[in-house]
Amino acid sequence: MVTGPSTPGRQAPSSPGEDPGRAAVPAGLASCPVIAILRRLPPLAVLPLARALVASGLRVLEVTVDSPDAMSLISSLRDQLPELTVGAGTVLDARTARRAISAGAGFLVCPHTDRELLDFARDSGVPLIPGAATASEAVAAWKGGAAAVKLFPASLLGLRTLDALRDPLPHIRFIAVGGIDATNAADFITHGCIAVGVGSWLVAGGDPDAAHERAGLLMGTLRPSAP
Repeated sequence: MVTGPSTPGRQAPSSPGEDPGRAAVPAGLASCPVIAILRRLPPLAVLPLARALVASGLRVLEVTVDSPDAMSLISSLRDQLPELTVGAGTVLDARTARRAISAGAGFLVCPHTDRELLDFARDSGVPLIPGAATASEAVAAWKGGAAAVKLFPASLLGLRTLDALRDPLPHIRFIAVGGIDATNAADFITHGCIAVGVGSWLVAGGDPDAAHERAGLLMGTLRPSAP
């Protein structure tokens, strides 16, 4: 089981009652705790952008299902960049989740906590990362078998909310998403998130050169925070 640091250099403790069958988070997060989020980009821009991110060291990428040709892009990225774990984001129902898995998605992300999706992901064995903004949502997501819980929107909730949630819930794996960039990513890792999801700032409108530069900047800010 993958866990994240509760403080730099320490791993978050496991819950005594945690389900041993819980799906793991994407393995690539161990080497680079960043999920690159591609939302509504022109399809022709996606592969060059993904190559630039891979060259920067990123190993986990999310294509939101509201993107043009999302399912085809997931399949193409999976086939052409095997070093990447490609997931589907903004998944709102089991029908869409099923299509994403058929396209090759290695994990699913949703902006909310939904029992139908939790049950579907648990039955399918595909990691699900549901969104939560409160303790009740986070606990429901974790009890439902979530691989991790997406703290969303992280920049609005802030570090004080993260600390307040992790104090009674240190066993839950949190991933900060929403308004994350090079100025705050390291803070969320230091405060106990196992990873961050970075979207519009990182992908730079689909410009691979700018994305490569920003990914390098982001990686540089995270290295001092690594255990």
